Amino acid sequence: MICLLQRVSNAHVSVNQQIIAKIKTGLVVLTAFQPQDSQITLDKMAHKLLHYRLFSDEFNKMNLNIKQAKYHQEDTKAELLVIPQFTLAANTQKGLRPSFSSSANPRLANELFKQFLNKLKQDYTPVKSGIFGVDMQISLTNDGPVTFWLEIN
Repeated sequence: MICLLQRVSNAHVSVNQQIIAKIKTGLVVLTAFQPQDSQITLDKMAHKLLHYRLFSDEFNKMNLNIKQAKYHQEDTKAELLVIPQFTLAANTQKGLRPSFSSSANPRLANELFKQFLNKLKQDYTPVKSGIFGVDMQISLTNDGPVTFWLEIN
């Protein structure tokens, strides 16, 4: 399983020019699934994602995880926007065209995405998401910029 985390000051996802989800301060999480992923993989990634320290503390050091982060001007929790993006699992080692043989098949990936969202929602709110299998447009303002690649095998 792969997650690309981007710390943002705002973000939204649109489908057919309609905004379906938006967040203020928080994380945009682009996620891809691989054939070997399981509930164990999802649980490990959810834990790592929710505890990964990439928000600034009062000394401007990245010491806070999303559960600890607050909006600067408000006392409101940071938000998660989770987007399925199978292209993250592409094999780009050979040639000039990506191979998606290392990505989970769409049926499995869709089920894993639903399970991953449910796990995150059990452990944290607010969690918003894109829609699996549709063409989406993502707009975001990367804060920092801060971007991390997380992978669980």
